[in-house]
Amino acid sequence: MTTTASTTTDSPATAAGPRALTPLGLFTLLLGTALPMIDFFIVNVALPTIERDLHAPPATLEMVVAGYAVAYAVLLVLGGRLGDAFGRRRMFLWGVAGFGLTSLACGLAPGAWWLVAARVAQGAASAALLPQVLATLHATTSGERRARAVALYGSVGGVSVVLGQVLGGVLMAADLAGTGWRAVFLVNVPVAVAALVCALRSVPDSRAERPAHTDLAGTALLAAALIALLLPLTEGRATGWPLWSVLLLIAAPVCAVLFYGVERRAERAGAGPLLPPSLLTSPGVRRGLLLGVPVFVGFAGWMFVSAVTLQQGLGYGALTAGLTLVPMGVAQFAASLLAPRAVGRFGGRAVTLAAVVHIAGLATVTATVLLGPWPHLSPLALSPGLALCGIGQGLQLPLYYRTLLAAIPARLAGAGSGLAATLQQSCLAVGVATLGSLFLSLVPGLGMREALAVVLAVQAAGLLGLGWLGLRLPSARIM
Repeated sequence: MTTTASTTTDSPATAAGPRALTPLGLFTLLLGTALPMIDFFIVNVALPTIERDLHAPPATLEMVVAGYAVAYAVLLVLGGRLGDAFGRRRMFLWGVAGFGLTSLACGLAPGAWWLVAARVAQGAASAALLPQVLATLHATTSGERRARAVALYGSVGGVSVVLGQVLGGVLMAADLAGTGWRAVFLVNVPVAVAALVCALRSVPDSRAERPAHTDLAGTALLAAALIALLLPLTEGRATGWPLWSVLLLIAAPVCAVLFYGVERRAERAGAGPLLPPSLLTSPGVRRGLLLGVPVFVGFAGWMFVSAVTLQQGLGYGALTAGLTLVPMGVAQFAASLLAPRAVGRFGGRAVTLAAVVHIAGLATVTATVLLGPWPHLSPLALSPGLALCGIGQGLQLPLYYRTLLAAIPARLAGAGSGLAATLQQSCLAVGVATLGSLFLSLVPGLGMREALAVVLAVQAAGLLGLGWLGLRLPSARIM
């Protein structure tokens, strides 16, 4: 598969084109990538302490997580288009600055609803900065440099999840200066300042040659569709699936159909839609999005059930549970660095290879849990299976982004980056809602060990589908 357009269709701040991305610029962009993903998961470790300290009821506590996730997902495509129009460097700077300020607001929150509001604002800041990373990589690199940069981008996104769990456990155990749970937010502030300083010096600017005008109708309908899908998925399980959650889920596809109709009319009229439907007609884009579904749904489900199993089933503390996942994170990062070489040798079949290795890891974890001395399993006993899972995931994430980016014209880099990240966030919510709910429903009847085995088998079935999709990819090298 080859790119459908060159990066020269982007219009930079100067007529000569966007300057090449330096190693410091790449590091800065990857640091910006890590911030939202770490923050998405680091807060989970602190929730029990937040509940006690702020006297937050369960529904409000869930909104601390859901408010961030929904705002983040809903605004990603808009964030990408704003970068196309006003400059990706500028939006990245505003996003990083906003993330630092909202993290400070979270860390100083005097009450639960203050924290919820700050988390919503933090999600919006994340949506402003994240699409600029992938779009800038698309506009300022090519060939092998792009392949390596995208591989690192994919690995950082996955490793950040593990790092969030570990860092959260470390900060909660350390209780720095008596800050308790507030440290998981305050730690973002100096990192955001460092990223901002580096970005001013090293991140090149780029933007679309003909940026679209603001699509208010499309923005509103996309927001409505995503809110109707994600809010009940993130809140419904905790509240017992009330009527409002069911009604919103029914409304989600209706809003999606209306959104598609409005965008199609806008594109035909040359009005500049938020998400051009022609982008979705590309077989490469559809193929890339389809690859992402089992990857992210399975990943989110795995992170949820593993956290519950390690802490409630095996009795690990938050720090030990986080450290248990380190072999997976290390293997994932190492495998991501090998992803360009795997693509060079196997082409699209590298997706199938990644699925096979990941399934082997899930099978190893399942065998360890079922045959080992439950509930006295040590982290060391789980490490071989976790390492195999990390290798599979480390290959899958870069391959998803490479396959999708290869089919996105540079003039739509912002919209395409927002679309890629929106699918990721939506699938994370779906994974927790489906695989997480399945796990929790099976625990009372089967026990936690057997429930985990069932959920891992379901995830493996999704990976079989991923492997089959890999066999249908072009044998030639991706990108």
